[in-house]
Amino acid sequence: MRIIPKTINLLNRERLNQIAYFRKYPAEIQSITLFALLKKAADTEWGRKYEYSSIDSIEQFQSGLPVQDYDDLIPFVERLRNGEPDVLWPGKIKWFAKSSGTTSAKSKFIPITGESLKNCHYRASKDVMAIYINNNPETRLLPGKALILGGSHKINRAGDHSLYGDLSAILIENTPAWFNLVRTPKKAVVLLEDFEKKLELLTKATIRENVTSLSGVPSWFLTFIKYVLSYTGKSNLMDVWPNLEVFFHGGINFNPYRELYRDFIRSDRMHYMETYNASEGFFGIQDDLSSGDMLLMLDYGIFYEFVPADKAAGTSPPSCTIGEVEKGVNYAIVISTNGGLWRYMIGDTITFTSLDPYKIRITGRTRHFINAFGEEVIVDNADRALDAACKATGAIISDYTAGPVFMGASSKGSHEWLIEFEKEPSDLRHFTEVMDEALKTVNSDYEAKRFKDINLVMPLVISLPKGSFTSWLRSKNKMGGQNKVPRLSNTREYIEEMYVAAGISILPPTLPLR
Repeated sequence: MRIIPKTINLLNRERLNQIAYFRKYPAEIQSITLFALLKKAADTEWGRKYEYSSIDSIEQFQSGLPVQDYDDLIPFVERLRNGEPDVLWPGKIKWFAKSSGTTSAKSKFIPITGESLKNCHYRASKDVMAIYINNNPETRLLPGKALILGGSHKINRAGDHSLYGDLSAILIENTPAWFNLVRTPKKAVVLLEDFEKKLELLTKATIRENVTSLSGVPSWFLTFIKYVLSYTGKSNLMDVWPNLEVFFHGGINFNPYRELYRDFIRSDRMHYMETYNASEGFFGIQDDLSSGDMLLMLDYGIFYEFVPADKAAGTSPPSCTIGEVEKGVNYAIVISTNGGLWRYMIGDTITFTSLDPYKIRITGRTRHFINAFGEEVIVDNADRALDAACKATGAIISDYTAGPVFMGASSKGSHEWLIEFEKEPSDLRHFTEVMDEALKTVNSDYEAKRFKDINLVMPLVISLPKGSFTSWLRSKNKMGGQNKVPRLSNTREYIEEMYVAAGISILPPTLPLR
């Protein structure tokens, strides 16, 4: 069995050398990537409009094209979906990845080209395996099966010209036939749209397989794991799949779920490897399991720019290339890709933890934050504070969302946190106090607003009944592996919807003046 990783490593040696090369020459690889993209798209409508054939420097590219978001892209996407060729990328684009809208659009339809499938998404999947096997020479991963839990895999036809579905559906529909030999369950089960029905069929189809790896979003996989354990009467997933050794996860921060996974998968041999992929592209891979950051993948046909997050809302935000970024700065990501996206702000924010090689940590979303009082709390702040509170109290969190409590005539402002606990803290007030102090530690603006309760008073933490967040997702028709709970909001929209989903009819009273 152990000869297989060695054989695969020999096959992957060329690719591992290429990864080593872009680690050593990042700026050069990014420059080559940009000019290859410009050359490929020079004869498209977009390329002619912005005179791609005459661009001879990165600076000229940046000054000549505006930074865009999905609202700017909508007219072009509609034309592409109607079968119009050579608009943003050469030829017709058949596939569009549907994801939840974060702008004025209810849903986004991201173009998926043949080049982005082959040279980005599928290449990244191979790289994840190559890096893992290279780092774990004693692995027994390959004789077993990969259990991949995606979203609602319904493929829909948009007229006569295009198809759309979530990204996982598109990847499965286009995956090479050989991959079915190492994946479980069969395609017919994976493609079921009804997530709750799929749980039962997934379980029945996989519990007798030799599953050695899991891949998916931590929150939804946790739901599946609980179902498997309940169905089999086991308390440790290793009793179901004794050769399980790695969970390839992404989509949301894993830290709130880490202790739960350790409770359900009790094994010293279990590894957890983070990936950073989205409909727009595959961006990062954790290449060192002893460190939580991810290697930024620079040769997937994606040219990166980075806008300081506090300037991302401007009309002409300044941007840095890979050679200009600094450690510790919160950046919004802007990409130009082999999927036909040009200077597109994806909405994620990251910070660089290393510049040699370039490694990143996801910090949140440009639109998911609380800044009702100038406190500028981002998801990374929230995750760190909750992690500190859980460690101090022994609590385990399943899901959470938070938003502002606005000032009233006789009350000060605050933050309201709705948390679904897997394990409740014995003292919710102590949990709140630790979280509050941790937020002050990681966010000086929050600390200033909390000083002597001048602007903000102690946060209000509400423990929701189990199943509340699932009920909310169900009410939004967002059941499935790629759908996520919005962590932070600058309004009370999600909080009030969550109370309704939880069956709580009376909202907590406005906080008194303190």
